[in-house]
Amino acid sequence: MERILKDSRVLVTGGAGFIGSNLVDSFLQSGNTVVCLDNFSTGKRKNLETFLNNPKFRLIEGDIRNYDDCVKAVENIDIVFHQAALGSVPRSIKDPITSTDVNIGGYVKMLFASKESGVKRFIYAASSSTYGDHCGLPKVEDKIGTPLSPYAITKYVDELYATNFAKIYGIDVVGLRYFNVFGRRQDPDGAYAAVIPKFMKTLMKHEVPLINGDGSVSRDFTYIDNVVQANHLASVVQNKEALNQVYNVAHGERTSLNQLYSFIRALAADFDSSILKIEPIYGPSREGDIPHSLASIEKAKKLLFYSPTFNVEQGLKEAVKWYWENL
Repeated sequence: MERILKDSRVLVTGGAGFIGSNLVDSFLQSGNTVVCLDNFSTGKRKNLETFLNNPKFRLIEGDIRNYDDCVKAVENIDIVFHQAALGSVPRSIKDPITSTDVNIGGYVKMLFASKESGVKRFIYAASSSTYGDHCGLPKVEDKIGTPLSPYAITKYVDELYATNFAKIYGIDVVGLRYFNVFGRRQDPDGAYAAVIPKFMKTLMKHEVPLINGDGSVSRDFTYIDNVVQANHLASVVQNKEALNQVYNVAHGERTSLNQLYSFIRALAADFDSSILKIEPIYGPSREGDIPHSLASIEKAKKLLFYSPTFNVEQGLKEAVKWYWENL
């Protein structure tokens, strides 16, 4: 049985962002009517260009911190996919006030507006940062530690609100703890750019990449198509046991920064062989980072029927090709 969302009216908050725009694309392709709410603080208008002439797509330029914008966006919506947030651990350490205002204040307004409007299901982007200083590997959903950054705190608080709203108001919620998502449309620019597009752009410019720490830090890098699959599955699952839960969304493999750089460099060299000669330099570790991350995806497999289709090397091959053609 094909488990994808069809013929529904959906809202994607943060739909101009990296993950959000990929969700918008997939939902339109599967026949849904899609509303995007974005204030373009981090999202890009170019991510929406191919959708603007689609009669099933509507853009609302607004802010989740403005309750009236939330109310407008959820009108006649069946399912909300809440992706809008201020990401980045370093950004939250530098400015915890704005991160909290957006990631908790805006989230609660969106959640409450959804409940008030009669939205059937609210699916939200949670984060692997919630595991904090819990050192066990792989990460299992019900075992977390103390958050290590303001960003991690905000994402954990969102999970608490989701559980609370489900109990008090009866709205169905599903949280997806994303693990280091990468792929097409991920922005390589800016002070808080993710490591994969940053490496890629640096190599394309024949500059020397910086690796934070000694390169042994490892992550469960997760290709965007796996994340899109998880959102579809969370939206169509009917088993009551699967609702009002939080799930790891990853591939279930660990890659160090040194390994990651080697993969990217080799793939980029297929387009420009001189890139193979570029060696990275090493700098200080990032404040608020955990040393290692690896997800157990057994819960998502069992209850959502999640089955990731791209491992890190397969995903990097797609991502490098996209960057080479689009940067």
